[in-house]
Amino acid sequence: MVTIRPELPDDCATVLTIHQRAFGRPEEARLVEELRCIADPKISLVAVLDTRVVGHIFFSPVTIERRSLSRAALGLAPMAVAPELQNQGIGSQLVRAGLDAARRAGHGIVVVLGHAHYYPRFGFEVASRRDLHYEFPAPDEAFMVAELIPGALSGVSGVVKYLPAFSQV
Repeated sequence: MVTIRPELPDDCATVLTIHQRAFGRPEEARLVEELRCIADPKISLVAVLDTRVVGHIFFSPVTIERRSLSRAALGLAPMAVAPELQNQGIGSQLVRAGLDAARRAGHGIVVVLGHAHYYPRFGFEVASRRDLHYEFPAPDEAFMVAELIPGALSGVSGVVKYLPAFSQV
C-alpha cells in the first residue's frame, strides 16, 4: 500500500535518485535541490511503498503577469515515480494529494506543463482557453491550469512565469 506524506530531510537523496532515474538525466534532480532552497511557498510530497520512498511531487510559486499586475499561483513540477513502479497509480496519488494540500493551504490556481492526456483527469484544462500562456514556447495543449477554489480564475489572464531555476531544465 502506498502512502503520501510530506518530504522529510532524510528523503532528499532518494528523491534525487528517483528524479534522475525517471527522467534519465540529472536536470530535474538539480531543479528539486534548488527549489528546496528558494521556493516559498512550496509543497513537496513523497510516495512511500512499505518503508521505501518511490515517488515525489513538488509545487512551487509562479506568477501570472499582465501589464503591471501580478497574481500568485502554484506550478506543479517536477513529479517522478521510480521507473519500475510507473503506470501503477502512484503518480495519480501524488497529484491528487498535492492538489488537496494546495487547496488546504488556500491556493486557488495550479499550472502544469505536462502530458495533455494525463492531467485533465485531475481537473486541468488547456490554459490558453483561460487566456493564460506559458512564458516560453511550448505545445499549447501541454500547458494546463486547474482552478482549485471556485472563481479563482475569474478575471485572471496573462503570462505565467516560473522561478528562474526552471529555465535550466
